[in-house]
Amino acid sequence: MTSIKSIAVIGLGYVGLPLALLADKKGFKVFGIDIDPKKIKSLANKKSYIDDVSDKQITETKTIFGNDMSVVNNVDAVIICVPTPVSPDKIPDLGPVIGAVSGVAPFLTNGTLVVIESTINPGVCDDVVAPLLEEKSGKTIGKNIYLAHCPERINPGDPKWNVSNINRVVGANSKKELDAAVDLYENLIDAEIKPMGSLKEAEAVKIVENSFRDVNIAFVNELAMSFHKLGINLENVIDGAATKPFSFMPHRPGCGVGGHCIPVDPYYLIEYAHNHGFEHSFLRLARDINESMPQFTVDLLAEALNEIGLPLKNTHVALLGLSYKANVGDNRESPAKVIKNLLIEAGTNLTIYDPYFKSESTTKSLDESLTGAKAIVIASGHDEFENVDIKLLLDKDIKIIIDGRNILKNKSDSIKNLGIVYKGVGI
Repeated sequence: MTSIKSIAVIGLGYVGLPLALLADKKGFKVFGIDIDPKKIKSLANKKSYIDDVSDKQITETKTIFGNDMSVVNNVDAVIICVPTPVSPDKIPDLGPVIGAVSGVAPFLTNGTLVVIESTINPGVCDDVVAPLLEEKSGKTIGKNIYLAHCPERINPGDPKWNVSNINRVVGANSKKELDAAVDLYENLIDAEIKPMGSLKEAEAVKIVENSFRDVNIAFVNELAMSFHKLGINLENVIDGAATKPFSFMPHRPGCGVGGHCIPVDPYYLIEYAHNHGFEHSFLRLARDINESMPQFTVDLLAEALNEIGLPLKNTHVALLGLSYKANVGDNRESPAKVIKNLLIEAGTNLTIYDPYFKSESTTKSLDESLTGAKAIVIASGHDEFENVDIKLLLDKDIKIIIDGRNILKNKSDSIKNLGIVYKGVGI
């Protein structure tokens, strides 16, 4: 067992809460801290607010939850897992990280290890976190306290890959700090822990991972817009290309990119490089393409309505899904929200249904959402939508399906045979 026996996890969201529960399960004494009173109240009532965490896990854990940062005085390590969003003008917002670091620093004792798991651009630990820790704590990093970065990796809704079994990278600026962090995570995570050469290298890993995905998704999304005009089924082309056993990795087109990481992280690298005299034109272009997909989806709807002689304005449209990905109650940066706003601006008679966001839905069921609708726009790939009985579509007199997630592509011929106009993204 590592010399670290107790941990405070700061930020109990999609990353921090599962991590705190895992640490408790691994035998650490754990304090879970969050400034959101709703989360603390929910945990006190043994209720989870995250899809991947059950009420039973909250009931069984010995983790001590609260909002008092002073508990940091009693732990060997502090792991900061607060969000790192971007502002409306796409500038990284380090406010939550700065707030968390400022909150814990006065209570740090000699020998405490501070780990930043929040996604940050290269240089933030050196230029922001370290000076702030030393200023607020009165201690010296590398001597009295230690600093490391281990960028979070988690995939909400994934039954296989979770906080306990995904490989991690750890970076620090001295061997002593790096060894302490690696030792901690080797006793916490059942997967490979790769030491990096510095804090900056570890910070850059997460940004590169998600920028890689963003660029590749942008590539297939641009192909989707092109192939729509060329009359080529992109999904079939991708399946064909994927038969090559090397040098090709299939990515899929869709109505937009959501979640906390992919649509956000590239901006961290873009901004950091800009401030150091380099412009990431490739990453900016990828972001522009992916952010254009909600509008392309609405354009597909307008095109389909035109084919049957209906306008966007005043036509009853059912928007299915608000989540950014299938089968999770997570709408962070969801393109569905953009699609919703575009449909409202266009004057459609809009109804909304998402089984994971019932309070934000205007209908209580899929059946009700289809009643009276002339067109459907699928924005989330939930199983309930993918498994819809096509006879129901006929009974509801649906005229158009815009499949923003291509989840009905294998049923498209049957749907078209019913006289329904079907358009997917790139299909």
